[in-house]
Amino acid sequence: MQYTLEVIPLPVSDIDRARDFYRDKVGFHVDIDQEVMPGMRIVQLTPPGSGCSIALGDSIWEAVRGPRPAPGSYQGLQLCVADVDAARAELLERGLEVSEPVRYTPDDGATFLYFTDPDGNGWAIQEYRRRATEPLHQVLAELARQTP
Repeated sequence: MQYTLEVIPLPVSDIDRARDFYRDKVGFHVDIDQEVMPGMRIVQLTPPGSGCSIALGDSIWEAVRGPRPAPGSYQGLQLCVADVDAARAELLERGLEVSEPVRYTPDDGATFLYFTDPDGNGWAIQEYRRRATEPLHQVLAELARQTP
């Protein structure tokens, strides 16, 4: 059995504000924005090129066991890009407040940008230069072929 991580519920205080932020400032695609059952509206957004989406919704937490996370309580959500400088330029052009690149070492994978959504959920954007020539879906497909 293979499992794929495809949707992460994200705690926000205002679904419309969060949808507009992720769509307009961050550039995510709105996949779903509808009432999926009586009283349960879901907004699902996907970063360009990603196989994993975020889901926003008031009632979504009723279907999840455990305590309801507070809006803004998620930290360390991470996106990956092949060119952090190009990503930063695009995000700034969209009006997103994003940090300067932080280069921890010259190694591939050691440069990050940071931003928060209107509720304070914290995101990192990690540069993997090799993604320009080795897209993750190809790397994973190759690993799957090698695994018995």
